[in-house]
Amino acid sequence: MSPPPVWRELRFGLEMRALLRDEHFRDPPEAPESRAVMLIPGFLTGDQSLRLLGSWLKRSGHRTRRAGMRLNVDCSEAAVTRLEQCLERFCEEQAEQAFIVGQSRGGTFARVLAVRRPDLVRGIVTLGSPTRAPFDVHPLVWIQGAALAALGSIGVPGVASHSCVTGSCCAGFARDLSAEFPSKVRFVSVYSRSDGIVDWRACLDPAARHVEVVSTHCGMSVHGEVFDIVSRALSPRLALRGVAAQAARAAPPPEAQGVDYA
Repeated sequence: MSPPPVWRELRFGLEMRALLRDEHFRDPPEAPESRAVMLIPGFLTGDQSLRLLGSWLKRSGHRTRRAGMRLNVDCSEAAVTRLEQCLERFCEEQAEQAFIVGQSRGGTFARVLAVRRPDLVRGIVTLGSPTRAPFDVHPLVWIQGAALAALGSIGVPGVASHSCVTGSCCAGFARDLSAEFPSKVRFVSVYSRSDGIVDWRACLDPAARHVEVVSTHCGMSVHGEVFDIVSRALSPRLALRGVAAQAARAAPPPEAQGVDYA
């Protein structure tokens, strides 16, 4: 399914090095309009994993808010409940709806938040997020998740347990993850066939505009092309015409085609 872990780490290092040397990253273009943007990290990572993306967006003129996660390992329902409270405060402070950018598991949280609170969410951008099949991931991730769930099952606070998958605590989360997506909320899903962690087909949400990049899973958080796609998604609707050619490079099956925002 994926290259060896050592090769993935090497690829990630090369992707970060390329970003830091990219003039587009060092001197980002000014955003045509400042947006309120909330960033949600992926499984087993925290807010720091999206630090470079957040910095780039802020230097572009956007107003960003972290999710307040040191490590994204909690029960999905509990995590989304806290994120919803954070989102409410952020939107109240900014006096407007917010965009949400979520990587991997963070993107599944973003989708659920949009379903539950379309009054607060203007749009979401997911990066390698398996919104169609959240457990379609590499076996190593399953092993790590099972180990954490064992800790949660014996009472370690802030860690998801086995009941989060099979029990009722996250039934509402699972329902909303697959629920009809609000038609007035923009949804862009970025995926990579060379992801290595998530099966790229699980990212082809029927409600989203799909955009393919060549990147590792973790590398999406330090990928110049991904940064540009996020920037375009935050811009007025006509700006999405710019990603149409990229989306056409690997069009999903007809039944998975999303709304055309262009």
